[in-house]
Amino acid sequence: MKTAEFLQALDQEGRLLAAAAEEAGTDAVVPTCPDWRVRDLLGHTGAVHEWAASFVADGHTSPRPIGDPPALDGAELVAWYRDGHRRLVDTLAGAPAAVACWTFHPAPQDPPSPLAFWTRRQAHETAVHRFDAEQARGGTPTPIDGEFAVDGIDELLRGFHARSRSRVRTPDPRVLRVRATGTADGADAVWTVRLSDGPPVTVREASAAADAELSGPAEMLYLALWNRVPVPHVTGDDSLVALWRDTSAIV
Repeated sequence: MKTAEFLQALDQEGRLLAAAAEEAGTDAVVPTCPDWRVRDLLGHTGAVHEWAASFVADGHTSPRPIGDPPALDGAELVAWYRDGHRRLVDTLAGAPAAVACWTFHPAPQDPPSPLAFWTRRQAHETAVHRFDAEQARGGTPTPIDGEFAVDGIDELLRGFHARSRSRVRTPDPRVLRVRATGTADGADAVWTVRLSDGPPVTVREASAAADAELSGPAEMLYLALWNRVPVPHVTGDDSLVALWRDTSAIV
């Protein structure tokens, strides 16, 4: 996907998130994040938006902590989220393609582009939390585009969990296959994840016999790997599903 497509997705997902949060009310429980209410969801996502925008707008080249959300609630908190989301979209839309700033895993372009990284990362951040907000509201959630979902699986496996801080580890080498079906071109999207006592190593191909395979439609598998819904289909060793569920949360 191109950066402009991620920007469009970010714009839409943020609008949907705010609308669902407004309908649910800020005191509503978020079923997919049991410790949160909608006010926590808005505060977290809005603070991440401000944090991300600051790297692009100010050209920070080293890590900075995420700030705290304001002491707001109800309609004022929803309005604060909407304003911050709009600033993020406008910041990314107006940034030069060659902007230099800090990122925390490889960008989806060669050569790597910080602008592409932050636009993609915030699009997926917002999509997952939009699903959370819609679960709090109730009713049918907005569908997730298959190509976008496949990209999000790829970012999670080859971006987040390629980092040294990933906790998805096994004492002995194991192989996990991830297979997204029903993609736009009709071909399955397949990843092979080699697990060990170090960070997972993932390639975008079926490169080895697997101890377990997680599969399903791209949209549902995307949400499952972010621990929002159950894995649609599992073959092989169920313990690797439990391992993923227990250790893959992004911290």
